[in-house]
Amino acid sequence: MHAGLSARREDNLDMPSLLNDPKLEALLDRLHAQSDAQVDETDAYFARRAQEGSLDYENFCDDDMHDFLSDKMVALDRDKAEFCYQLCRSLRATRVVEAGTSCGVSTLYLAAAVRDNEVDNGVVIGTEHEPRKVEFACQNFRAAGLSEFIELREGDLRQTLQDIGGPVDFMLVDIWDVALPALDRVAPSLRPGAIVVCDNTTVDADEYRDYFEFVNHPSNRFCTMTVPLEGGFELTVRV
Repeated sequence: MHAGLSARREDNLDMPSLLNDPKLEALLDRLHAQSDAQVDETDAYFARRAQEGSLDYENFCDDDMHDFLSDKMVALDRDKAEFCYQLCRSLRATRVVEAGTSCGVSTLYLAAAVRDNEVDNGVVIGTEHEPRKVEFACQNFRAAGLSEFIELREGDLRQTLQDIGGPVDFMLVDIWDVALPALDRVAPSLRPGAIVVCDNTTVDADEYRDYFEFVNHPSNRFCTMTVPLEGGFELTVRV
């Protein structure tokens, strides 16, 4: 057995699941609270832009919106993150991909699942374009003691996800404007039985039209359904 894996197993004998990790739970409580506190501000921003008529749906994430969102956590809802954790445990996931890491809240759930699966060379490959969020995410990874399970790539995911390095068991897509490019890059590496989940797919059907066309096309070998969590949570299986 790999020495590092053996040591981690001894360390984790008393916490076989996420819910038995008080240090991580405390950190997640704080991060979710911080993210929730930004919701009203974010909703007000979009309401103002809509009222002004300044939202360009052809170029939705313009410079003004990019600047506004650059320090917003926009974390995945807790129930969805816990669902991802459970799916990764069920799959005994070794290689996980996350498109849209932001400040790393959902990444912590994914990394905890990889850790708790007790597999050799388990990794969560995340990608984030905003440097300030990358820095904050890495601080959170260190605080949780999960950095060794996470490879965070900074930059445009159309470049950072070109080489995944092996078969992928699970993918979380949590970035609306480039959801399809993210899946398109990773799809060739998805093993049979791999699961892809995509957040907020019922908030704006037009925004995800191309994504749904992709996962429903027979040649791409997926079966898919919408899980009725808030905003929609698309669960897609590679067949």
